[in-house]
Amino acid sequence: MRDFHSCFGENGVQVADSSSSTSKTAQNLVTCVYQSRLRGKSCLITVTWSKNLMGRGLSVGIDDSTSQCLCKVDIKPSLFSKKKGSKSLEADSSKVDIFWDLSSAKFGSGPEPSEGFFLAVVFDREMILLLGDLRKEAYKKTNTTPAPSNAIFIAKRENIFGKRVYTTKARFSDNGPFHDVTIECDTNGVTDPCLMIRIDSKMVMQVTRLRWKFRGNQTIVVDGLPVEVFWDVHNWLFGTNPGNAVFMFQSCLSAEKLWNSSHILSDPSILPWSSCSQIFKDSQLQGLGFSLILYAWKNE
Repeated sequence: MRDFHSCFGENGVQVADSSSSTSKTAQNLVTCVYQSRLRGKSCLITVTWSKNLMGRGLSVGIDDSTSQCLCKVDIKPSLFSKKKGSKSLEADSSKVDIFWDLSSAKFGSGPEPSEGFFLAVVFDREMILLLGDLRKEAYKKTNTTPAPSNAIFIAKRENIFGKRVYTTKARFSDNGPFHDVTIECDTNGVTDPCLMIRIDSKMVMQVTRLRWKFRGNQTIVVDGLPVEVFWDVHNWLFGTNPGNAVFMFQSCLSAEKLWNSSHILSDPSILPWSSCSQIFKDSQLQGLGFSLILYAWKNE
């Protein structure tokens, strides 16, 4: 989880060294964070799906409530290519088993499977995280008893690519519906670029005079809930290489709580990225919702 938090710091806005080319540094990956419980204590399970020339890979890590890593396993493309398997490791003096089956999985353009799979994390014979639609197969393989999962989807980080339009699918709450998220911005040869964000083809945000407003935040409404949108497109406009822009969508159950807990939002003269890490921590501690972070890379 520490790596995930660091992406919000001022130094973390740069995903890669600006001297490196985008194709070498910007991996096609998706990181999802789930809040679960180990022995009655809160923990964070980080699942990273990746895709490169070697194939598809998977990483699963478990941190305690203080962001101390309890265990982590990297499933390399050579092993992941077998489509199904399991790994055992130790966390908090107990056994953790990770099972996966993607032999019938369907994928889109990204590294994350959409259906026909399962990924299960079992702690002391108790299912603490189950992803995918093959739930019966997962319980049979893991020899665990079906029970309501206590895992909550709290955050997602993703690299997206495009020239002018960047798209992804996302939901802004644990059990909410999926939405098409589109970010559009043409900076090539444009003296006054405009940033537009659409949810399910509906325009929800437009920023003009972008060279003056290359960092900022604005509130939109999705599924009846306020969602705070932060953006930083400095690298798109002023970087020596095209680089990446960063977008954060922070949903909250109570806009008043979010504004009160994050004083930085009430002062537009303060750059939002310097305190996004604290906003993220505060929002999850207070149960304020879900965080989506998008790194938008320009294709040459």
